[in-house]
Amino acid sequence: MSYLVNAISFLVDLAFGAAAALFVLRLLAEASRADFHNPLSQFIYRTTNPVLAPIRRVLPNWRRINVAALLLVWLLMLVKRIVLFALLGLFPHVLGLLVLSVADTLDFIAMFYVVLIFIWSLMSLFQVEGYHPVYRLAGGLVDPLLRPLRGKLTAGGLDFAPWAVMILLILARLLLVSPLTDLGARLALGV
Repeated sequence: MSYLVNAISFLVDLAFGAAAALFVLRLLAEASRADFHNPLSQFIYRTTNPVLAPIRRVLPNWRRINVAALLLVWLLMLVKRIVLFALLGLFPHVLGLLVLSVADTLDFIAMFYVVLIFIWSLMSLFQVEGYHPVYRLAGGLVDPLLRPLRGKLTAGGLDFAPWAVMILLILARLLLVSPLTDLGARLALGV
């Protein structure tokens, strides 16, 4: 029976992760002012706008942060946790669920950036055409994180800023998100 639960948990995590990735892309594209003429940016906008437009009437952007997209990512993580606990036959406390979903949201965004920076670094290493839509979008999304370190961590013509940012993001996951996840799990299970 646990094998089936593991398989269903994987599929639930995959489905909610794919939906959350779209809204995180929308959130980051607006925050970094990514090129709207990029076909990928237009796809993300067209896909997410029917869901975000009604919410944005109530929750407008704060500076360049799309609060509606951030709220939807958090809600997706909350529903995912509820479904995963239900698969295990557990009924967690609400406060624990709320903390766990905040931790999951932060963890998802941090890992999303790590993967995005890694993909962008690989594409730049292999001299991908500068006008490629994926390269342009990824470059626009990672630029705000890399800009403070760009040119400061170079050696032998190589820029190590992407690797430094990835290390910082992984350390943030280990030192900030993991304790928050542990706290949420303790609160959820009443331990």
